[in-house]
Amino acid sequence: MRFPLILVSPARAENIGAAARAMKTMGFSELRIVQSRAYCEPATRRVAHGAGDVIDNIHHFDSLSAALADIDFSVATTARHRTQFRYYATPPQVEVILQEKRQWLSNLALVFGREDSGLTNDELAQVDLLTGIPMMADYPSLNLGQAVMVYCYQLASLFRAQPVAAPVADPQQISALRQRMDHLLFRLGVQDDKKLSDWVQQRIGLLEQRDSAMLHRLLHDIEKKLTGKDPDS
Repeated sequence: MRFPLILVSPARAENIGAAARAMKTMGFSELRIVQSRAYCEPATRRVAHGAGDVIDNIHHFDSLSAALADIDFSVATTARHRTQFRYYATPPQVEVILQEKRQWLSNLALVFGREDSGLTNDELAQVDLLTGIPMMADYPSLNLGQAVMVYCYQLASLFRAQPVAAPVADPQQISALRQRMDHLLFRLGVQDDKKLSDWVQQRIGLLEQRDSAMLHRLLHDIEKKLTGKDPDS
C-alpha cells in the first residue's frame, strides 16, 4: 500500500520539516508538495531532524489534481465546514474507513491545505472524504506540523496491522459507480438537485467493497428497467 501525504502550497519551510519529522516518526515516507518550493530552504531539513530521507524524496506537483492522479482514494483535512453538503469524518472514523479501503485499493492519500486559508472549495471537491480535528471553540486551529502529527499518529495502525483478506476489486470501481449514478440522476431528471447529487457522490466513497459490488448490481437492474434492455449487452 502506498500512502503519500500531500501538502498544498505550504508557505513555511519549518512547517514542511515538522510534517516530515511527524511522518518519519509514525512510519510514513512519501511526501508530495503542490505549488511551493519552500522545501528547498535549509530550514526544512533543520526542523525535519532525522527525516532527511523524506525530504530527499519529496515530489513536487503543479496542481492538486496532478498530485492525486495515481491515487485511488483521498482524504482532505479542513478546519471549518463549508456551505456545500459534505460528510466530515473524525480522525478515528478516517482510520476505520481506510482500514477497509486498503483491502482493495492500493493508493491512498491524505491532503493538507495552506497554513492560512486551507483548501479551496474546488480543491476539496477533488477528494473523496473530508475530515477535521475536533477542538475547543476558544482555540480553533492547529499549525500544519501539529495537524500532520495528529493524523500520522491516528493512522499509523494502517502500517502495523495486516489487512484481512478480501476479494480483489477493481480500483476504478468507485469512479465507475459515480459515473453510473450521475447517469441515473440525469435519467430521473434530478441532476440539478445539488444537495442530493453531492450526498450521493460522497456516500459512494464510504462504501465497503462488497457494498460497492452490490450497488453496481442494483444500478444495473434499475438501468435495465428504465431502458427495457440490458445496459451491459
